[in-house]
Amino acid sequence: MAFPYVRLCPRHMRAGLQVCWYATLSKASRPQEKSGSDPVFQYVGQHKKPTHKVFVWGFSFTGALGIPTFVVPDSGRKKPRKYQLTPYRLETAEQISSAACGYGFTLIASPSKDVTKLWGMGLNKDSQLGFQRTQHDRHKSYDYVLEPSPVALPLVEPLQTRVVQVACGRAHSLVLTDREGVFSMGNNAYGQCGRRIVEDEVYSGSHIIHKIEGFSSRVIQVACGQDHSLFLTETGKVFACGWGADGQTGLGHHNISSSPVEVGGDLAGVEVQQISTYGDCSLAVSKDGQLYGWGNSEYRQLAFVTQATQMNSPRHLPLKGCGKVVQAACGGTQVAILNDKGEVFVWGYGILGKGPKLSESSTPEMIPPTLFGRSEFNPSGVVSRIRCGLSHFAAVTDFCFFLSPEKKWKNKTRSAVVAVSGA
Repeated sequence: MAFPYVRLCPRHMRAGLQVCWYATLSKASRPQEKSGSDPVFQYVGQHKKPTHKVFVWGFSFTGALGIPTFVVPDSGRKKPRKYQLTPYRLETAEQISSAACGYGFTLIASPSKDVTKLWGMGLNKDSQLGFQRTQHDRHKSYDYVLEPSPVALPLVEPLQTRVVQVACGRAHSLVLTDREGVFSMGNNAYGQCGRRIVEDEVYSGSHIIHKIEGFSSRVIQVACGQDHSLFLTETGKVFACGWGADGQTGLGHHNISSSPVEVGGDLAGVEVQQISTYGDCSLAVSKDGQLYGWGNSEYRQLAFVTQATQMNSPRHLPLKGCGKVVQAACGGTQVAILNDKGEVFVWGYGILGKGPKLSESSTPEMIPPTLFGRSEFNPSGVVSRIRCGLSHFAAVTDFCFFLSPEKKWKNKTRSAVVAVSGA
């Protein structure tokens, strides 16, 4: 059963703040120390199956971290916790396979075939977490959701359909499923939800979860910018909708598009394997390792091919000395790429990860591999994935080392997260 919970008493609500939360029920394990000549800590049994855990950190005041006592303190804490500076365990009963952070809200999803497979937490004033019915009025929805709360998708076959990926923008969300396509919810003022724009539409308390149509083949990846959306199909085509004033939709104009349209320009005839956007700049990586970009270039993100501050059609970005690109990450003012050797390159503006002397660059700068753990003891350590927010980067490495009881260094495939954050 997904997220066993009990609803907490409404008397804990702050005046004037509509909130909703649930208390999850789970048990935490503790490390055990083995006896022997050397101290060896065993955190799991030899034959124990791996557990999937979710950790959260960052700005917590809207409830986006899913820990209700951070916003409405219990008797042991007198003040709300505005920021959580270190990873904090989010108790979940289900395996979580996809998570996305928007502007003050979070979506998490399980690959389960249970009816409940999607949860939201945080700011919900535009129904970006769906309709969250209040206790006292079934026609009203909570503006803030303080703990993971189920989001009901209008699926035709809920027990056969899985959620593959979630994405979050400024005030809208996308949900990709394996059998029933893409769903959107939240603010659609610029058509970012892929449906007709309704003048003066009220998004607070909306029940609308829209199934997006109009793709030439099955969608395999979705990405949300601030107020636009990108979609990648299994045939390598890119579609876009939403706000286009900075050219971020890549449709050759600066207008609003309320339904998905195939992106052309230099992407015409190119098979794309990955898309990325979060602010108003968009990137695509082709299957042959080339990088394409469009949208905002105020921070020199697209300076390879233009001196203009906006570009409304995709252009091939001729990177030099970066190797074959396998992933790209695009934030508000900065760009990162990952090549097939596990090396990371950055450019743009802000905290780029190479110290205080590098805050702006129009050409790719490689982050020293040693900062990701590569050393003489770990010569094969590489980065396997990169992500980007408005003003931060994150990288996941795929190797680390440990000292065995025989006092020999051994390789162990693990994951470690390295983050670089701006203000």
